[in-house]
Amino acid sequence: MLSALNSCGYDQDLTISDATRSNVRAEVQRVLAESADAETARSALCEFYLTHTAERSSNRSLSPYISLALYMDGPPHFAPRIKEEDLPPDASAIATFGTLLERFYEKVGLHSIWERHRRDYAAMMARYHEPLAKMVFDTEIYLKQPSSQYLGRRFTIYLDFMGSPNETDARNYGADYYVIVFPAPNMPSGEAPKAALKMDQIRHTFLHYELDREAEKHFTAIKRLEPLLQSVKRAPLEESFKTDISLLVTECMVRAIEIRTTGSKQAADEALRAQAVDDAVKQGYILTRTFYDTVVAFEKDPAGIRAAYGDFLANIDIKKEEKAAADVQFASKTSPELVQLSRPEERRMLFAAEKRLAAGDPKGAQDLAQQALDKKIGDQGRALFILAEVAVANKNRDGAQDNFQKAIEATRDPKVVGWSHVYLGRILDMKEDREAALEEYRAALNAAGQLPEIKAAAERGLEQAYEPPAKPQPQ
Repeated sequence: MLSALNSCGYDQDLTISDATRSNVRAEVQRVLAESADAETARSALCEFYLTHTAERSSNRSLSPYISLALYMDGPPHFAPRIKEEDLPPDASAIATFGTLLERFYEKVGLHSIWERHRRDYAAMMARYHEPLAKMVFDTEIYLKQPSSQYLGRRFTIYLDFMGSPNETDARNYGADYYVIVFPAPNMPSGEAPKAALKMDQIRHTFLHYELDREAEKHFTAIKRLEPLLQSVKRAPLEESFKTDISLLVTECMVRAIEIRTTGSKQAADEALRAQAVDDAVKQGYILTRTFYDTVVAFEKDPAGIRAAYGDFLANIDIKKEEKAAADVQFASKTSPELVQLSRPEERRMLFAAEKRLAAGDPKGAQDLAQQALDKKIGDQGRALFILAEVAVANKNRDGAQDNFQKAIEATRDPKVVGWSHVYLGRILDMKEDREAALEEYRAALNAAGQLPEIKAAAERGLEQAYEPPAKPQPQ
């Protein structure tokens, strides 16, 4: 997957990446120069990538492709292992990419290139054996709980040279936790520094793996803390932390444990930890100080985190926390959370909204699409498109026009963009603004790409002004 995207203009931080990345790219380029079939396969793949990607030079362009890759079969076919509606929201819009990737893999001979670099990847994995084993051991000892107790849950780390060493990608999909790491090169001495291995990011995700399950088991106790969400409304947190108390509680606890286990027991390090706690609170993680004090006491208790977790929550004084939060001068911005969460029910939300609309339930479709928009679940442009279709069903022409325009601005999905332009053209035709309608139909043609239904609808709009179907006359 990543080798293919590198051939399509994904160049982020190439100059500071491990030499293996440049070597693989060079070998792919040699094949492309010598094989017309390989170049044809690359062109088709890259056209798809470019039309579905807003910022191809940044790591954001990788996100949906990483999501898709995590749920693909391996080579040579790259077929999704699950239904499209069960894919992570950002992956569902590019679910057909696997077909193009299969042809590229075959024509470029990626398997042969991989074989030539197998030792490089084996050496990279060897760099991680000792630090990973130590991280897991230290974390389990601190929490007084072996992670093997969580049957049916998986924590998986993927290592690859083909991405930016300044980036780390972490995902939580149901019971599965993934960390995708692009290691930086070793130092001239051959030593692998901790920062290059991204051990802090890996441990952050591992702590979520350990603690998210406890939050699920203590649903009622966490729900009691929901009034605290009002205290973070003005904080610079991601919206999910302002609307889901479970996410906020877990992130505060993770950060408290990270800070507590950083550095030595010397006074200077304790001062740094106190500052880190203060910084976390100012970013909006308002329970970090309380949990920090709690884990200090936890260290002296023989009980493990599983037994102590309920007390962590029960000892929170909501009025006290509200009063403390009211005095916080929140920072202007916060660092983005590493772990991207996608719950199974949320992945299906927009599919369910579309089904509700098709079944003649515009109100149900509107509720689901608005919920996806409010919680930033899935493709926001797709959610806006559904709201626009609901407005059409409710004969709210102005509302439909507004949401179709917003959908175009919010997505790179050519299907959503193309149909939005078609519908805007039809609305403008009904408003007798033919020149503006023609511009929309032309824009739909440009966005249609390989989508024949949109192309046909746009061409009909260019040939003749749209007229809504006549209502059937009563007999």
